[in-house]
Amino acid sequence: MWLAVLSSNELRKGKPLGVRRLGLDLVFWRDESGKVNALLDNCPHRHAKLSLGKVIDGNIQCPYHGFEFNGSGNVVKIPALGSASEMPKYLKAFPIPVHEDYGIIWIWYGDGNPSDSPRFFNDMRGLTVYSEISEVWGVSLPRAVENQLDVFHLPFVHYNTIGRGGRTLVNGPLVKIIDEYSFIVYPFNEVDRGQRPLRSSQIDASLLRNYLWFIYPNLWENYVSEGMRIVAFFAPINATNTKIYVRLYMDVTGIKMIDKILTKLLMPFNAYVLHQDRRVVLTQDNDVKRDKLIHADYPIALYRRMLFKDVELNKLLSASR
Repeated sequence: MWLAVLSSNELRKGKPLGVRRLGLDLVFWRDESGKVNALLDNCPHRHAKLSLGKVIDGNIQCPYHGFEFNGSGNVVKIPALGSASEMPKYLKAFPIPVHEDYGIIWIWYGDGNPSDSPRFFNDMRGLTVYSEISEVWGVSLPRAVENQLDVFHLPFVHYNTIGRGGRTLVNGPLVKIIDEYSFIVYPFNEVDRGQRPLRSSQIDASLLRNYLWFIYPNLWENYVSEGMRIVAFFAPINATNTKIYVRLYMDVTGIKMIDKILTKLLMPFNAYVLHQDRRVVLTQDNDVKRDKLIHADYPIALYRRMLFKDVELNKLLSASR
């Protein structure tokens, strides 16, 4: 599958970027046309890190002996052999399929070659103006994802921000399954006045203003209003560390410059809310299989159903412990 791992603005043209994702050291760079390329951050000659090198004519140059590799991992230049020599085919770096869209960079993991582009939210309706924050949490990918699928922690973790009102009783939760790798949650929580929670079948989604949309393995959207969305993706560094990217999209004035300023002004609030989550999530055990879920955890259970059958992702994360 495609896994969102970087924000586009982290990768500048002409400068390689070395990062760890899924426990693998990777190097990313842009060629002369701006296209993103990625290899394992390991020169096949003497195993130096390619990310310490340079971008030369759209290729990545090893800092040790000047070997140059293209985006397919083929060696295109070995200075010691001279320009007239044929390049040895056995000296091949390991290429990583990569895709860039929506200001996000994805990598492909698992068997087979990618046939389709990564999925994204089709309800954005031209929303393109956003501000972004990111930070690394010392938690597993599932813990980071599941925190955003939790529909009833708000009155406790965010009691003085987005959880004000004491709406602790969880109706449903109402979940619309898009397909085997995507679903939408319509939170409908109320103040507990002694009533019994409504079943999903008793809830009319058309009356609810907000929803959460999750696309496996690591994309999440909070529909706040027609002109405002919060989008997050969770990039697994290894089994116990995850980089969280949070974006605030806005189109409320129709003037992009003003909307951009508004997103920047509101991002400190989003950071504060995120840090309220972090305070609690960092205390959790990374082994999610030990949890004992209740009915309100249905969105988390759906995510785990997807995760537990994802053999390739679990293999990579287990190897990075």
